[in-house]
Amino acid sequence: MIEKLAEQLVNLTIKQVNELTEILKKKYGIEPQVFQKLQTNSNNKNKDNNENEEKSTFNIVLKSIGSSKLSVVKLVKEITGKGLKEAKDLVDNIPNTIIESISKKEADILKEKFENIGAQIELK
Repeated sequence: MIEKLAEQLVNLTIKQVNELTEILKKKYGIEPQVFQKLQTNSNNKNKDNNENEEKSTFNIVLKSIGSSKLSVVKLVKEITGKGLKEAKDLVDNIPNTIIESISKKEADILKEKFENIGAQIELK
């Protein structure tokens, strides 16, 4: 049962993770930063186990913000679920990893969104 739940959590989309974060924060008082730390630790363990497999997950690294910093901060805030200050800090300290371990499809969609507002993104 726990293994099935873990599999479901790992396969959530970014939008679903953000929704889950909001529910846990509002209903149970659990802060989203706790989940980010847990996700990072879990992803690092998975990377060690999957190094020989074909790359199916990507990290989005913000390389340049272009001419519209405000638009980039808003997009980072939207996709990460972070507050305005945290999103601004991510944007101010480029290059910086914005999102870790997302699918190729989601990474391509987000890359296009960033490029549409003039930002440069690298998928790693």
